[in-house]
Amino acid sequence: MYRKMTLILLLTIFVGFASQTKVFSQNADQMQRLKKRVAVFEFDDKTDHRHRWWTGQPVGRGMADMLTTELVKSGKYRVMERTALEQIMKEQKLGQSGAVTPQTAAAVGKLLGVELAIIGAVTEFGYKKGNTGVNLKKKGFGFGIQSATASVGIDVRFTNTTTGEIISADNVRKEKSKKGLKINTRQFSFKNKNAFDESLVGKATREAIEEIMKKIDDQMGALPWQAKIIKVTGTTVYINSGAEAGVKIGDVFAVYSKGEELIDPDTGLSLGAEEAKIGEIGVTSNNIGNGKASKCVIRSGGGFSAGYLVRIK
Repeated sequence: MYRKMTLILLLTIFVGFASQTKVFSQNADQMQRLKKRVAVFEFDDKTDHRHRWWTGQPVGRGMADMLTTELVKSGKYRVMERTALEQIMKEQKLGQSGAVTPQTAAAVGKLLGVELAIIGAVTEFGYKKGNTGVNLKKKGFGFGIQSATASVGIDVRFTNTTTGEIISADNVRKEKSKKGLKINTRQFSFKNKNAFDESLVGKATREAIEEIMKKIDDQMGALPWQAKIIKVTGTTVYINSGAEAGVKIGDVFAVYSKGEELIDPDTGLSLGAEEAKIGEIGVTSNNIGNGKASKCVIRSGGGFSAGYLVRIK
């Protein structure tokens, strides 16, 4: 009898452990697979405004577009189109004063379901020219070895759209130099992207963007993935994430109701809201709207409503 009870106990523990291990494995897979949303707002141009991108764009817009392109190419995130950001800002009458603020970015990002909003300002963009001090004279002629340095500086801020809080702020500055008998830095125009990429300032810009990409990876890793319920029909639930975001058929998510938002009376920032897990849903189709949304079935709980949060279990 004792041996039988011991065997049952061990079997129960093993089954429980195996079940828990399976859940951990599924969660780990989802955390690696599911893509979070990010929005890059046009950078403010704090330089002397002498220079333009090869497309004719202002420097701030050009750098923001370059960062957006790199984020899309990485395949790690869902990146909001600038036209969508501008449309929301226009409809909500946000950013009317000019530069985008963390509060503006958070408000727009929240409306678009974005986890991280990126704003910035270009503080340096151009060349400085000088002599190295080497002077070779021959038959009355002087040859000076010249040097040119391109410098690019960007102040960048990462805003958690849920709370409106700046979670990281940094200055990224890169320099690229070149030496020669004759270096012309007066001409600052590029026929195309390749000409820009081959220039000193283009190379410095590329390095600055690469460093910002690394910082984004660090910040996004700390933010939880989430989606929202679009609508509920009977036992069917539609959410605003699908195959495009890495959602798979068979995925199971937890649903949370969201209470009243708590606002700090001193700063005006959101402190979050009380949340309660009210059930779970399972994905039955991940290709609604060309992969932008998913169709789910209620597995447990109830009282689901549009706007409720969907997260990894």
